[in-house]
Amino acid sequence: MKLGILKCDQVSEMFVAEHGHYPQMFASLLLTADPSLEFVEFDAQRGDLPTDIDVVDAYLITGSRHGVNDGFPWIADLEDFVRLLHAAHKKVIGICFGHQLIAKALGGKVIKSPKGWGVGISQNQITERREWMSPSLDTLNLLVSHQDQVVELPQTAKVLASSDFCPNYLLEVGPSFLTVQGHPEFTKAYSQALMVSREDILNEEEFARGMSSLSLPEDDTHFAQWVVNFLRN
Repeated sequence: MKLGILKCDQVSEMFVAEHGHYPQMFASLLLTADPSLEFVEFDAQRGDLPTDIDVVDAYLITGSRHGVNDGFPWIADLEDFVRLLHAAHKKVIGICFGHQLIAKALGGKVIKSPKGWGVGISQNQITERREWMSPSLDTLNLLVSHQDQVVELPQTAKVLASSDFCPNYLLEVGPSFLTVQGHPEFTKAYSQALMVSREDILNEEEFARGMSSLSLPEDDTHFAQWVVNFLRN
């Protein structure tokens, strides 16, 4: 299977040597679940979108420091591309910004949450189960880094995991789209580095809560298997 990674941001130069770029993070994670996967990178932030949607078997839309409501032309172009993929029933995974962009492109609503920043490890309850959610979990713990949240769902979306802080955390949108607010590709070391670099924009409680949460177990490899199962289902 060839997975097209639609890259929506760059890793800050200060972190690249130790943590790599986003496509490398995703490859490192997903290859633990399926070593046969191949990856093709498209720089969506720079307008690099495939002219033939079938050049790869499925797509993954990454996170971004930008918000889906920021008004950049590349974001509008990516929304159009999402609608094209949705109409063609192409399998797509949306991560953080990708999760929010898919929701917005298909008729949902995204806002800057009055609850503030979500950082560190988020704890979410599984609310609906699917066959591809194997191995089975009752809760889903993934790293997060976000202010925006999906507050209104697209018409065909189902919530599969939720928390009080982020009610629309894991979504299945029709038979072909799976989106999550978390960052399964992040490591705890990268999450910690990000929080330290943003300490001046996080309030004291957010920073302390996020740093403390890094002692919790993380379900990144379980989620990687879910992604592969979903794509191959």
